[in-house]
Amino acid sequence: MDTPKLILLTTTHRVAPGLLSWPAWQALHGAARVLAADPDHPQLPAVRQSGVEVELVERGTAPALARLLTGTEGTVVWLGSIDGDPGLTDALARIAVEEAGRVPEIEVLPGSYDLPGARLLDLASVMDRLRSPGGCPWDAEQTHDSLVKYLVEETFELVEAIEDGDRETFREELGDVLLQVFFHSRIAEEDAEDPFSIDDVAGDIVEKLMYRHPHVFGDVEATESAQVEANWEQLKAAEKQRDSLLDGVPAGLPALAYAAKLVSRVRRAGFTAVPDAPYALPEELTQESAGRLLLAVAQRAYDADVDIDAALRAAARAYRDEIRSAES
Repeated sequence: MDTPKLILLTTTHRVAPGLLSWPAWQALHGAARVLAADPDHPQLPAVRQSGVEVELVERGTAPALARLLTGTEGTVVWLGSIDGDPGLTDALARIAVEEAGRVPEIEVLPGSYDLPGARLLDLASVMDRLRSPGGCPWDAEQTHDSLVKYLVEETFELVEAIEDGDRETFREELGDVLLQVFFHSRIAEEDAEDPFSIDDVAGDIVEKLMYRHPHVFGDVEATESAQVEANWEQLKAAEKQRDSLLDGVPAGLPALAYAAKLVSRVRRAGFTAVPDAPYALPEELTQESAGRLLLAVAQRAYDADVDIDAALRAAARAYRDEIRSAES
């Protein structure tokens, strides 16, 4: 009689059914019994098609399932449920302690693994559930326009987390911004005239990144950042076919960031037909002179490789901290 052995075969629903490791297939075909509780388990059709008989059993409570699995002779493979069978490992451990010597050898065998980015599939599924009939009424009512304010707010909260160096908040805010991308993409799927999905969005950015990185995915030589930026701008200009070097600069940016972006475009293009704004503090500030002065600072900041928007935020935050310190 074979030595009793229990193999807990774990799989992930985030890969195509049937994509199991070779040790997993060996275990399935060599087992005396293969048991499962979920009739809708995504791996069941592929396993049965390979000639393996799978017995469906009542899962019941974790202790009851543990008793069932440890009371079978020979090698038993348990095709783990998608939810991970909560409490099963604890119940098996308890039996192993209470009945030492009478419990079969237990092995946990990963049959398939999540690939990097696999949890994005879960996010797409959750977003679909929220927008579908029977989902969340609030989520179902949202439009691209209604979500704009949340996208802006979440972006600034992410920036603040980066500047604070708060890793936990940074991770959370990245998730909030990612949610906005998935939310907008899910709404876009419902457009009657021009629908597109999160896969279309991801596919477009993959193609763009590969196209604009010929030094990585092609045969273009670029060993320094300056060469990379020059290639990027050249490819971008050919791709966009803009009439003006300022086309595509979003006017909705905060004023200082807008000025910095304009200066960046002008500097990179080597455009010198318009002289720089004078860099001098006037005796009396007017709206016009203050604006020219800030523009001049943006120009000087670009030449010094200083992020003017980040610099102003840092100064404002330091000023805020000084005020709070003085108040206390």
